[in-house]
Amino acid sequence: MSSGTPLSDLVTPDRSAVLVQELQSGVVGAEAGLPALADAVRSAGVIERAASVLEAARKRHIPVIHCTAENLPAGFGRNHNARLFESARRLGLENHPGSSSVAPVAPLGPADSDLVLPRLHGLSPLTGSPLDALLRNQGIDCLVVMGVSLNLAIPNLVFDAVNRSYRVVLVADAVAGVPADYGRQVIEHSLSLVSTIVVADQLIEAWAKMETETRS
Repeated sequence: MSSGTPLSDLVTPDRSAVLVQELQSGVVGAEAGLPALADAVRSAGVIERAASVLEAARKRHIPVIHCTAENLPAGFGRNHNARLFESARRLGLENHPGSSSVAPVAPLGPADSDLVLPRLHGLSPLTGSPLDALLRNQGIDCLVVMGVSLNLAIPNLVFDAVNRSYRVVLVADAVAGVPADYGRQVIEHSLSLVSTIVVADQLIEAWAKMETETRS
């Protein structure tokens, strides 16, 4: 953990939301256009750990938001300003709205209580979707972050959140990057400086402890 604030004070159910970044079929699932990243996700057990966090969050009525990446038909408004976007096009990563490629991978839902919030441009849901305004309207100031990838989208999301005054809790065993060692270095040398680093079991235990204390 990398914050002096106790985890239980950060992830209170009434002020927190869980963001699941791009754990969708067309990125890391059955239709994965990025096989190396999909392999990293499987090898690290990211989906299983993310599923356990989501189950615990739903039980406590903590918002679960699947932040998916989508492209409008005919590529309207899509980015052209980085090599990443050109590579995605060459790989055929269309991710059209309503297609199976934009659906969260099956073990993660979505449950009826979940929200699926697509972004249509850029790398971060805090700039490419209405997420920021919705979170503020709901009084949420702590974001629990999981998903892919540690190469680009996860750091982008974390930095955007910190710049907007959110507190961030990164679930280190529910994120992945390529190569895996590089992902671990990003967490250790960059993201740990601006977010609280936990593993899934720590987070679930903190929520369970809060629930026990509330009942007593």
